[in-house]
Amino acid sequence: MSERKLKTKDNPYLVLLQDSRAELILNFLQGNEPDFLQKHANLIDDYFRQSYENSQVGQKLVINQNPYAIIALGGYGRCEQCIHSDVDVLFLFMKQISNDAEDLIREILYPLWDLNLEIGHAARSINDCISLARNDFEVLTSLMDARFICGSSILYSELIEKMQRGIIKRKPKKIIDWLVESNLERHRCFGDSASLLEPNLKEGQGGLRDYHTILWLSRINLEIRTPRDLEYNGFFSNDEFLELKDSLVFIYIIRNRLHQEAGRKCDKLSFAYQIKLAEQLGFREMGGQKPVERFLGELHGKMEYLKQLHLMFLYEKRFAKKYFHFKKLQKSSNTKGIIIIRDRLQFSSATKIISSPVLLIKIFEESARLKLPLGSEANRIVREFNPLIDSDFISSKPVIKSFENILLSPAPNFNVLNEMLRTGFLECFIPEFKELVNRIQYDQYHIFPVDKHSLRTVQAIKKWALNLNTEADPLYGDIYKKLKNKTILLWAALLHDIGKGKEGSGHARRGAEIARQILIRKGYSIMDVETVGFLVENHLYLVKTATRRDLYDEETAIFCARHIKDIERLKMLYLLSVADSMATGEKAWNSWSASLLRELFFKVLKILEHGELATSEAVSIISSKRDEIINSGSTNLARNELETLFNIMSPRYRLYMPAPKILEHIILYKKLQDLPFVCQSSRGTPSDTRVITICAKDSPGLISNIAGVFTLNGFDILDTKVFTWRNNIALDIFKVKAHRDQVFEDEKLGRVNMDLQASLTGKLDLGKALNEQLDALLMVDSQMVREPNRVKVDNNSSSFFTIIEVFTYDFSGILYVITDAIFKCGLDIWIAKIATKIDQTVDVFYVRDFDGQKVDSADQVKEIKERILKVLPSISNQKGCNN
Repeated sequence: MSERKLKTKDNPYLVLLQDSRAELILNFLQGNEPDFLQKHANLIDDYFRQSYENSQVGQKLVINQNPYAIIALGGYGRCEQCIHSDVDVLFLFMKQISNDAEDLIREILYPLWDLNLEIGHAARSINDCISLARNDFEVLTSLMDARFICGSSILYSELIEKMQRGIIKRKPKKIIDWLVESNLERHRCFGDSASLLEPNLKEGQGGLRDYHTILWLSRINLEIRTPRDLEYNGFFSNDEFLELKDSLVFIYIIRNRLHQEAGRKCDKLSFAYQIKLAEQLGFREMGGQKPVERFLGELHGKMEYLKQLHLMFLYEKRFAKKYFHFKKLQKSSNTKGIIIIRDRLQFSSATKIISSPVLLIKIFEESARLKLPLGSEANRIVREFNPLIDSDFISSKPVIKSFENILLSPAPNFNVLNEMLRTGFLECFIPEFKELVNRIQYDQYHIFPVDKHSLRTVQAIKKWALNLNTEADPLYGDIYKKLKNKTILLWAALLHDIGKGKEGSGHARRGAEIARQILIRKGYSIMDVETVGFLVENHLYLVKTATRRDLYDEETAIFCARHIKDIERLKMLYLLSVADSMATGEKAWNSWSASLLRELFFKVLKILEHGELATSEAVSIISSKRDEIINSGSTNLARNELETLFNIMSPRYRLYMPAPKILEHIILYKKLQDLPFVCQSSRGTPSDTRVITICAKDSPGLISNIAGVFTLNGFDILDTKVFTWRNNIALDIFKVKAHRDQVFEDEKLGRVNMDLQASLTGKLDLGKALNEQLDALLMVDSQMVREPNRVKVDNNSSSFFTIIEVFTYDFSGILYVITDAIFKCGLDIWIAKIATKIDQTVDVFYVRDFDGQKVDSADQVKEIKERILKVLPSISNQKGCNN
């Protein structure tokens, strides 16, 4: 290595490149180098030119009449040289590669590796290049970006001429089809970068490769030489080209800074780098948005523009039949001034819009009716004429009727609202919506920006009208079709997150007031206005109740029914809750959350239909279970003993535990006798989980002891159900992840038994045993901005219990540290609702003090909050947090 460093010092051209690169990169990082890509490429060009001029091997080749040229390829050829991008070069020879080529490459290229540059190189003749490019279009696109650096320029010119004449001119269609298919595959693989929280800056849809594809296609079929020719030849307007240039500059700034932070070539903007880049680029908190949220919002806006420009180019030049369906359609517009050209809607004349601005929404209404998108020129015209959308326009009854038709129109393949958003029409029609555009919620829970999430929520509901989502519960479509006023539900879906555009907490309540103002402005009735306001304000109500409250307790459903009051409202709120969760992402919507929400919906529906006294059904269910258990004959117990045991079980346990499980638990209970506890385990669903049922004599701190023992032995708790019988017997059912070392799982479960017995009999100090692990347990993976931990104490939702809600982040041992803190507050846990379904958890505990009373004094509530918060991870101290 010392010898190589010595060679570096002895090579003045390399030293110059090293020093110049360091200075250029420093200037760029300080924000003083707007032409970094070009200048970076130029510095490397200079090194090659100087090395060429002074190459001893090169002079030998010239003497032997074997001239060569050094050609830049790929991104280096386009002069898009990022900090750690590959430097791809071609040593081009006329007919044959000299025997001295290897020495030449070693002489010129090897020193560059000392600078940690990634060098991609090849030595080929012109014919070799053409042959490879003809059979491998990856090679062809690299050559299409070729740029002459130094050497024999005649070789470069001949290569380009042969490539054009021998490949591109002969089979343009085949090349274009390959480019388009590669595009589709790339988008499928890397996703839509314009929406993802961890976008791929290069390969994702809306990434740099979309721009490169535009260049390649234009060079193949349109004979475009430079990017600016796209404007000069009328493919892009001046505004479009300038916005494209602005978007590329921003994306490349981020890509270079990402390279610098990662210390290598890197295109995925992962959470680990986002906060730091936002700080480097000078983003500040504003309007309730964190710097990183504003940074990602601007990036998404740039990438969305690049994505749309790419799609527009493909369509306008008819390059991509796989993207668009080019076919003659027997459709015509019903609106004068709107025509169909090549299965796209266009204005017959832009001047007609001045005298009839209603055409601006009519074209979207026709798009929804005919299932045809707007043409590129129509999109441009809408953007240019958006200033005509004034207060009279947005409150006009014909305009509002058209918008209602758009909302109600089924949307099997595309959502017209997306085009209204992209053209800026939607934010002009609903000015408050502007604050949602590209607004990021920086967590691992919300996948899409708020504006796109809102439109996806509407789309989810509209799909139910056609039963298009085969994976969805048919119940949603059945309910939707029978709604009396679907328009109101769709308005609520569109506006359910409108409150997130304003600073502060409580977006649902704030959004309800904004939604009311919007609908009043548009002339809706007081009843409709209040219904939308109610739906917006309560769009999280059912989900929170289903996941944070005890559904086994009839009081939960009664409380919901009293709050909602009306069956039609309940149905709309249920559909809105489902659509909102579906549009959020898989961490918000899965079989677990779907089943809880469905169960709550039907419980509340029955109460609203039959009244609160409809508990006769519950009595009937319990009576039926009693008969099934007494007459089962599957135990050795007498009928009267079974009946006695059944009667001492808690009402919520008897109501919701299936009869076969009750029989299992009775058998387990009979094994208890004088033991402190007994337990059994079984394989859960999914198969990598285990269900462990523990029957024990109830005592304060039991849940904490069990949770601590699981943590001590490396089992992560996913869920738990806690039941207490009237004879002071606790039946606690835990769902845990299968042990990571399944070969020794039985041994570990045996260890759980031993440790729990020792803990319950006072022979094991759990706190001391866990002390060494706790520091590691409380380290939360915090690449993202974290919201502070919160503890909420609710004395209103239950008549018999105080409900403690703990908002924190999932980590191994979470249940132990919380339940231990609750026990030390002198509280007994009667019901626990554990939900480690997403990174941010909400764990809920129904508690009483040791005297069986609710906890309602201010001092007690304060102590509960302080004690629990004290044992939770300090989020503000985690890496990458600015809270």
